[in-house]
Amino acid sequence: MLDSFIRLSGFNTRPRRFAQWLTIAWVLMLASAAGSAYSAPKTVLVLGDSLSAEYGLARGTGWVALAEEKLRNQKIEATIVNASVSGETTSGGRSRLPALLEKHKPALVIIELGANDGLRGLPVAAAEANLLAMNNAARKADARVLLIGMRMPPNYGRDYADRFYAMYGTLAKQIQAPLVPFMLEGVADKPELFQPDRLHPLASAHPVILANIWPTLQKSLKAK
Repeated sequence: MLDSFIRLSGFNTRPRRFAQWLTIAWVLMLASAAGSAYSAPKTVLVLGDSLSAEYGLARGTGWVALAEEKLRNQKIEATIVNASVSGETTSGGRSRLPALLEKHKPALVIIELGANDGLRGLPVAAAEANLLAMNNAARKADARVLLIGMRMPPNYGRDYADRFYAMYGTLAKQIQAPLVPFMLEGVADKPELFQPDRLHPLASAHPVILANIWPTLQKSLKAK
């Protein structure tokens, strides 16, 4: 109807149509930019231990896989590379990280390491030095870091457990990185959520673990 009116009115339609097309294209471009809080597809590298490697679980039921599903459901342009290895220590993660950074070129590195250092009673200072080195390597590769903390059971000694837990908060402040203080919050005090070894959570616990991590992960992905 509008085209008929323009023809009957004697206007030159070509310039008018070009202006309409230009306006539509501009509006669509603005809508596309405003519709996404995430500027471009990003790669998230998860460098963790058995808690992230789905130890004793069916594939696809751990928190990392649940995070991938959540990213898809929320149409967040990001993919996750899970480079977690059961039994990994901060020393092992430190040695593996450079090659992973070179291969995957992540925008964000989630470091979930330290539990095996603590279970072996390794020096807290050594774990902290390894985590710091991993942060430095990630930053040098233009990747940001998200740090995930862990607590040791009280039977490892109150002093050691306190120093181990405090290490994450101290380091996060030092490197100015977001921190999930304790990934097993709401899980660690519920024996029924653990496998028979009492160390590794059941699949039913991993939605709780993701709920602990997701707000910080989502915020980190939105950061430029």
